[in-house]
Order: sequence, then structure tokens, then C-alpha cells
Amino acid sequence: MSITFPYNELFNFSKNIFVKIGCSDAEATIAARSLLSADLRGVDSHGVARLSGYIRLWEADRVNAKPAIKIIHETPSTAVVDGDRGLGLVVAPFAMQVAIDKAKAVGTGWVSVKNSNHFGIAGQHAMMALEHDMIGIAMTNASALVAPTFSKERMLGTNPIAVAIPAGKEPAFVADFATTTAANGKLEILQRKNEAMPLGWALSKAGEPSTDPHEIKNGGSLLPLGGDKEHGSHKGYALGAIVDIFSGILSGASYGPWVPPFPAYIPMPENMPGEGIGHFFGVMRIDAFRKADEFKEHMDKWITRFRMAKTIPGQEKVIIPGDPEREMEVERMKNGIPLVSSVVADLKGISNKFEVAF
Repeated sequence: MSITFPYNELFNFSKNIFVKIGCSDAEATIAARSLLSADLRGVDSHGVARLSGYIRLWEADRVNAKPAIKIIHETPSTAVVDGDRGLGLVVAPFAMQVAIDKAKAVGTGWVSVKNSNHFGIAGQHAMMALEHDMIGIAMTNASALVAPTFSKERMLGTNPIAVAIPAGKEPAFVADFATTTAANGKLEILQRKNEAMPLGWALSKAGEPSTDPHEIKNGGSLLPLGGDKEHGSHKGYALGAIVDIFSGILSGASYGPWVPPFPAYIPMPENMPGEGIGHFFGVMRIDAFRKADEFKEHMDKWITRFRMAKTIPGQEKVIIPGDPEREMEVERMKNGIPLVSSVVADLKGISNKFEVAF
């Protein structure tokens, strides 16, 4: 069972909660916009359902609501940002803007981030570049829930990658995906619905395939994209490792099994080699490579041709990355965002706790 809420109602509630924990009005606005972008785009696992998780991190003194986010090292085209333990929902847009400004100046901008927290959906940050006719890239490491191929030990996070590419008359190409077969948020949704998960998503603590969506809570692990070696899990493992290295080792954040966990009740890893969660952002000005109008004309041609690709029986069309999320955003902005009863109850609890109307 779900209840539908208008976007503005959820946005204002989230913003007011962020203000209550100490965020400035401007940063609370940025945080709420980042958070709600997930709900709008149909990534329900990363939207307001996670608001209580951010609050618990703040209560555990793992999130700084008033961070002094700053550049600690830079060249004309690169920078390292220290997030000062701020909300990743705020730190990530700051860093992406640095990358955009550098791309404007010299053609490309590359920014790594340390000392941050969970930043919501990667796609929202990559898409910031689209407003400037630029290509945007965003990725982040995350707490270890994923076993490398041939292992049952949690070593990597779900480590998503997002790439946003502008087109001309066609909508932008926006790929946003975890480097696991399924993100942990998908398991959380199945838990709320009391449904089983497909085989190939996770292993039990003993390293056996499982359909129990609670497996991760019981010490199990998620599987890299591909599931097993026969289906290419070594490639998903490699992708997740690349994200971890770019986000963690390049910035000075923690990495691998030492990345701080999102649930505040889980103890911090011992002997962490870096500071906080790490992100990595890239922005490329199209005219650093070819005329922007030409590029977008050919992107339109690429998208149009792929839409016309012959389909297999039972399927109506080939989906261009970003299509389902864009269509969902239009639908939910018009008709509202559905929330399952457990999330509604969670938000009502937050409302009572902070005395903010919901």
C-alpha cells in the first residue's frame, strides 16, 4: 500500500528538516533538491526513504550540518575537495560546480572529493553539466557490501557511475547505474514489500546464492554486475574497483572495506586509511573536441537509430539510458510521488521528533 504526495510537499518537508539539524537555508535547499531528485526519477531507494538515515548520521556526529567545504589542492583542470564531513547531498553539487567552472576555463574539469558522506543518486550530479552543454560524469564509493568475484568477503560498495551527455532535439543520454547486479536499495524495497529477490543478486554469509532480501543484514554480500564469473562478474568487479580507486585513493578518502557505513548503528571500520566517503566528478566541454552543434546533431542520429533497432519478441522498443527516469519525472511531478506505508510512518516519526509539519 502506498500514499501519494505532491513533490513540493515532500521537498519543503525535507528542506525544513535539514534546516532543523543545522543546515543553512541555501544548503538545505540543495540537499532537499538532491534527495528528492531520486524520488522524482523513480529511484525510490535513494529518496526521502533515506531521510531518517541522514538524520541518524547527524545524531551520531558523523555528518557536519555546517561544513566548511573547500578546495585543498588544484591545477587549472583538476581539484581535490575536502567535504568537511558534510552531507554528500551538498558536497557533491559543490564539487561538480568546481568541475564545471574548470571545464569552462580550460575544456575539461576533474574533481575528486574526500571527507564526504552518501550523496544520493549519481545521475543528478552528472546532469548538472547538461545545463552548460557539457558532458558530466559522477561516481562515488560506498561502504563495503560487495564480494569480489570468487570471494564471500565484503570489499567494495555498490559504487555507482553516472554519465550525462547532451543531445539536440532528443532528450539527453543519462546512464546511472550501480556496479552491482542490484543496488542495496533494491533489496530494501523488497524487504518493505516482503518479497523475495532474484538469484544472482547476493550471497549468504557462507557464500551460497540466496533469494532472501535480508541476507545483507545477516552478514551476506551483494554480487558485482554479472552475478558470477560465467555471466561476467569479473567485469562488474573491475568497474566497482575503478570507482573505488578514483573516488577513494585519488582523493584521500577511505576505500575498500574501510569506507564508512551509511547506517549509523554500524561501527566505523578500524584503522581507516583515509577520510570519509569519496566521490569523483568529470566535466567535458564538447567544443574541446568538436563543434557542439555537430556533436548534438550526431547524438540525435545515434539516439534515433538506436530507438529504431529491431526488438526481440515481447518487447516494444529499445530503451535509451535516461528514458525511464525522464518519463517518471514528468509523471511524478504532475501526479505526485508514491511512498509505501513504512516510509510514511518513518517521515511522521521525523515530523513529531523535530516538530515540523508533515
